[in-house]
Amino acid sequence: MSDTATAPAATASPADTLEAIRALVAADLAALDRCIFDSLSSDVALVDQVARYIVSGGGKRLRPLLVLLAARACGYQGAEHVQASAIVEFIHTATLLHDDVVDGSELRRGRDTANAVFGNEASVLVGDFLYSRAFQMMVRIGRMRMMEVMADATNTIAEGEVLQLMNCNDPDTDEARYFEVIRCKTAKLFEAGARVAAILAEAGAATESALAEYGMRLGTAFQLVDDALDYEGSADAMGKNIGDDLAEGKPTLPLIHAMRAGTPAQRDAIRAAIEHGGLEELDAIRSAIESTGALNYTARLAREQADAAIAALAPLPRSGFRDALAGLARIAVERTA
Repeated sequence: MSDTATAPAATASPADTLEAIRALVAADLAALDRCIFDSLSSDVALVDQVARYIVSGGGKRLRPLLVLLAARACGYQGAEHVQASAIVEFIHTATLLHDDVVDGSELRRGRDTANAVFGNEASVLVGDFLYSRAFQMMVRIGRMRMMEVMADATNTIAEGEVLQLMNCNDPDTDEARYFEVIRCKTAKLFEAGARVAAILAEAGAATESALAEYGMRLGTAFQLVDDALDYEGSADAMGKNIGDDLAEGKPTLPLIHAMRAGTPAQRDAIRAAIEHGGLEELDAIRSAIESTGALNYTARLAREQADAAIAALAPLPRSGFRDALAGLARIAVERTA
């Protein structure tokens, strides 16, 4: 997107492409793929079918990649971080299945959503399967502290979903309420994944706190950019329909800022769009967002979060893995899809 994240969050490094970052943990990623598909096995054919459909649907897999990199940045030499990264991916995938049902979404990552293909009932129940499979895997690892972190995270994510539902069609949602939804719904899983990596590496309280801060800031930056991209770009690039948030009556930051900075007529138009949903006024809303600098404002806050994420890495020893974590933060705000 042209005005959302054009400036890098910090000085560029060789680890500023996703391909270069993935190459650092190529063996771990291959092991992750094997773990995911082995762990999806079910005697119930529909469970197996839906789970494989959604997990194989592409995506950047930033959350499991974060776990792998953070563990290696802490000097971890074992193999349980691969299972931990799969657990995080399963929990994320379960939330996607449930989200798409709640939102009535029909397109994700450039293809039909699972609920569009298999129906709402199957999507919800397979989401439940993925949640429970993730906790089965945690039990096998057998680290109570890890289970505590992930249990707290999934509970917070559920609360975030409910908070977002409460904000839908409410044009009086302010920036504080918006950021609380991001913290619970998106950033919490990034935070939990980074924290679990430190726990597995037995890295100590200071490093665990630093990585948790990094994850929270990274997740926030990621969601800010995601919300801005809903009003800029193309369906082909995003893999979802442009204006989906507006159609669902979600008061995201570009709309909140445009109402705050716009003319009375723009405020009225945006309020009506949030209250009633739909895309009848999408062009006018996008014009209001552009004229009020809402995308630039969202981009600035995203860059601030990415900078804070990078700064949080300071207690970790210098390594290519730490550089890659910093690179992920830059990528989060420079992406166009």
